[in-house]
Amino acid sequence: MAAEAIPWSEEKAVFRTCPVTGLKVDLAAERLIIANAVAAVVFLLIGGIFALLLALTRWQVIHLLPPDWFYRILTAHGIDMLVAWIVFFEIAGLYFGGAVMLNARLVRPSLAWLAFALMIVGSVLINVIVLMGKADVMFTAYVPLKAHPVFYLGYILFAVGALLALGLFFATIVVAKAEKRYEGSLPLVVYGLVTAAIIAAYTLLSGALALVPAFFWSLGLLPNYDPGFYRNLFWSFGHPAQQINLAAMVAIWYALAAITTGATPLNEKLSRFAFILYILFINLGSAHHLLVDPGPGFAWKVTNTSYAMYLAVLGSMIHAFSVPAAMEVALRRQGYRRGLLEWLRKAPWREPGFSALVISIVIFGWIGGVTGVTIGTEQINMLAHNTLRVPGHFHATVVAGTTLAFMGLTYYLIPLIFRRELKLKRWATWQPYIFGLGMALVSIGFIAAGIQGVARRHWDITFAQAPFPATIPGTVHLALAVLGIGALIAVVGGAMFLIIVLVSVFTGKRQEARGLLLVVTPSSPPEPSTSAEEGEEGLRPKGTFVLVLAFLTFFAAYYLSNWWLLGRTWFVR
Repeated sequence: MAAEAIPWSEEKAVFRTCPVTGLKVDLAAERLIIANAVAAVVFLLIGGIFALLLALTRWQVIHLLPPDWFYRILTAHGIDMLVAWIVFFEIAGLYFGGAVMLNARLVRPSLAWLAFALMIVGSVLINVIVLMGKADVMFTAYVPLKAHPVFYLGYILFAVGALLALGLFFATIVVAKAEKRYEGSLPLVVYGLVTAAIIAAYTLLSGALALVPAFFWSLGLLPNYDPGFYRNLFWSFGHPAQQINLAAMVAIWYALAAITTGATPLNEKLSRFAFILYILFINLGSAHHLLVDPGPGFAWKVTNTSYAMYLAVLGSMIHAFSVPAAMEVALRRQGYRRGLLEWLRKAPWREPGFSALVISIVIFGWIGGVTGVTIGTEQINMLAHNTLRVPGHFHATVVAGTTLAFMGLTYYLIPLIFRRELKLKRWATWQPYIFGLGMALVSIGFIAAGIQGVARRHWDITFAQAPFPATIPGTVHLALAVLGIGALIAVVGGAMFLIIVLVSVFTGKRQEARGLLLVVTPSSPPEPSTSAEEGEEGLRPKGTFVLVLAFLTFFAAYYLSNWWLLGRTWFVR
C-alpha cells in the first residue's frame, strides 16, 4: 500500500541510515526520542537529590529532615522516580522500538510533541505544588488525605500525554506493517515493548478512574469519595505502573544481550509466550497492597496472590533463564567453552551495557523478585505490609533493576541516536558496579529493618513523641546505617551516570556511530582448546542451568524462612 493512501500519513518523513545497525532512522522520531530521554534524565536528577535527603532522614543517626519536609520530599521523590523518570524513558523507548527498529516513520509527530508537552506540564505542576507544601500526601495520596486540585490535575495531564504517546506507538506499528516496513513477526525487543504498552494503557486508564474523581473531590464538586474505592483503583495504577517497567526492562535485557555479546534467544516463541503471561496475569500482583483491607473477600485475595499471580512469576522465570542462557551460548560460540563458567569469567565485564545488564538481572531477581513473591503471599503479607520490607522490594526492582537496565541502554543511545561520542569511558565502565552496589545495600538495609518491624510510612522509627512506648531492636540502627551508606554510594553512581550523559551530549564530538561496543575492543575469539567440548554439546547453557538451580535454592530458603517467622509470631500453648 502506498504511503499516500494511508489515512495517518502526513508530510513525508525524512530518514537517515545508521551506519552500524543499517536501520533507517526517522529524524522526527529521533528528535522525540532525544527530548523524552533528556526529560527522563532531568527527573532522574531531581528524584535522586530527593532520594539522598530521604536516605539521610531514614538513617536515624542523622535524621536530617523535619516531619513536614520528609513527607513533602517523599511525595515528590515517588512521583519523579516511579512515574516521571521511568515513563519519559519508556516513551523514548517506544518511539525507538516502533519507528527506528522497524525502519518506519513515526505517525503524527505533531501529536507526539503535544503528548510530550502535556507530560512536561503535568510533571512540573506536581513538583511545584508539592514543594509549596500543598500536597503532602505521599505517592499514594490515599483518600481521605486531600491535596491541592493542581496536584491531581498534574497527574491527569501527565496520564493524558502518556496515553496519547501510547496511541501513536500502536498506530506507528500498524502503519509500518501496512507500508511493509518489516516482514514477519515483530522483533522480540519490539514485541516486549508492545507488551509494556498494553499494560501501560490499562494502567493509565485505571489511574484516570482513580484520580479524576479525586480532582473533583478536591474542588468540592464531589462531596464524598469512598477510600476503599479509591485504593482499589489506585493500585490498579500504582503497582501495574511498575509492571510496565518490568516488561520494558526485560525487552531491554534482550537488546543489551544482543548488543554486548551477540546473543539471540534460544527459543523465541517461549520468550514471546512469557510476555503474553505478563499481559494476562502481571497486574494481579497489585493485590498485595490490599491484603489488609477489609473490603476484598478471602477468595479474591487468595486467587490474586496465589494461583493466578504465579503464572506471571512463571513468565519472569522463563526470561530469567532465557536471557543469560542466550548470552552463554553466544559466548561459548566465541570459544569460551571450558567448564561451566569460563563464558562468564571471559565475558565483556568492562562493557557498561553488559555489566548493567548482569547486575540488573541479579539484583532484580535475587533481591526484588524473591521478596516480591514472598510479600505477595497473603499470610506472609500480614508480617510485611507497610514495613520497610516493601520499599526494600521495589528499590531492588524499579531502582536497581529497571533503572540500571535503562542506564545501560542510554550509553548506546548516545552514539546511535544523539550521534555523539561517548565521553568518560572509564567512568562508564565503573558506573554500573558503583550504582548497583549502592542500591543492593539500600534494598538489603530496608528489608533487614522491615523484618524487624520498622514502619514504612512513619518519619521517626523510635516514635519519640508518641504517648506509648516503642521498643526498637538495636540491630535496626545497623540496618538503617547500611541503607544510608548504600544510598551515598548509589548517589555517587547516579551522579557518575548523569555526568557521563551530560558531558557526552554537550561536549562529545558529533559523529556517526562506529560500532556497537563502547569500551571493549572486539578481538578475535579464542580457539577452543583440545580439552574443550566440541559441537552442539559444547554450546549447551549448562552454566546457566546451574546458576538457575542456585537461585531456586535461595528462593526456596528465603520463602520457607518467612513461613517459619510467621509461625513464631503467635505462640499457642
